[in-house]
Amino acid sequence: MNRNDLRRVDLNLLIVFETLMHERSVTRAAEKLFLGQPAISAALSRLRGLFDDPLFVRTGRSMEPSARAVEIFALLSPALDSISTAVSRAAEFDPATSTSVFRIGLSDDVEFALLPMLLKRLRAEAPGIVLVVRRVNYILMPNLLASGEISIGVSYTTDLPANAKRKVLRRSQPKLLRADTVPGPLSLDDYCARPHALVSFAGDLSGFIDEELEKLGRKRHVVLAVPQFNGLSTLLAGTDIVATVPDYTADALTAAGGVRAEDPPLPTRTFELHMAWRGSQDNDPGERWLRSRIQMFFGDPDSLEQPVH
Repeated sequence: MNRNDLRRVDLNLLIVFETLMHERSVTRAAEKLFLGQPAISAALSRLRGLFDDPLFVRTGRSMEPSARAVEIFALLSPALDSISTAVSRAAEFDPATSTSVFRIGLSDDVEFALLPMLLKRLRAEAPGIVLVVRRVNYILMPNLLASGEISIGVSYTTDLPANAKRKVLRRSQPKLLRADTVPGPLSLDDYCARPHALVSFAGDLSGFIDEELEKLGRKRHVVLAVPQFNGLSTLLAGTDIVATVPDYTADALTAAGGVRAEDPPLPTRTFELHMAWRGSQDNDPGERWLRSRIQMFFGDPDSLEQPVH
């Protein structure tokens, strides 16, 4: 096919194909693209004619891509990213007048402790924009970025989509939270004897602190696991329960009163908080503006020395 032949290719069909590759479901693709299922089915029929291949084969409730579909996707996805970048570069962004919708993913600790400061700045600079926040963690982040459901994610991350970019926003130290009135810091013996609360997205009863305690031949007893940081200080109030949380979360909880923070009585490692974003939107003016504000309000002073692109 030469360039002139591309005139008969509907770009919308390629977007449908990419979405089907991510979702593996006509129903979910329709929801993602805000179209009816008949429209997606019709587009799939046209795609099969265009590529002369079944593209997807139903297996149970899922649609599995053919070998040809996988091959097409590998070539098409970077091309669509390039088209998106080219169009984005041509667009201008004025925060004061923009009505853009930004979809970002935040881990619970970031949403609770850091988002309020960012939101105040965004409202002052760009009162017409809409911010949609999704809950993410290192497990959920890759798929949400790859599918385009979020353009930016802030969390601890491990694996990311091949076209994603990432930078470290801050390195945090754990802090011990307590609501009791016993004077002085807790000793390691006191720490291990106390009941512990744990914030866990998945409902786990152990975390990095247990790994550090194991190195010392010690253990703790977790009596409470909750899915979010909001309300943690209220739960600790009037009890001898302690919790170990990121330093920026401790700052937000102690500022509200009712709990105090101190260094844990054992050596702990630092943790990185990452910002990741879709490579296809790396040069989008609006996305660049938002990333700069996220770095400004989520990052530590060291991160401000490294300009975000």
